[in-house]
Amino acid sequence: MQSYTIGQAARLLGVSPDTARRWADAGRLTTHRDEGGRRLVDGRGLAAFSVELARSGGADEETPYTSARNAFPGIVTAIKLGDVAAQVEIQAGPHRLVSLLTREAVEELGLEVGMEATARVKSTNVHIDTA
Repeated sequence: MQSYTIGQAARLLGVSPDTARRWADAGRLTTHRDEGGRRLVDGRGLAAFSVELARSGGADEETPYTSARNAFPGIVTAIKLGDVAAQVEIQAGPHRLVSLLTREAVEELGLEVGMEATARVKSTNVHIDTA
């Protein structure tokens, strides 16, 4: 399973590395050390934490999240495979993106929960709702 450095995990969560370190020091974000002594976050643990963070209202800092050319780098948090189709969820900072694609595409990409991925949004229609 893929592991992430604190800096990589912070980028995927949409927070500063200092915030990710504080969460790790407080036991909120589980880490382990590699042979070189670097603190790493397990991909599956990071995926679960990112979903929990988004549900709880996000980070404890005001971090603006912007995308360049509609690209949302994040972490795969769920994959549902059917016989032909698949649904992949990506948590990109405070944004949850869901993609419907073929099962074959998921297998060819080697997608797994906890792995880093970038969702690219392309649309000609935008709908806006108010509360």
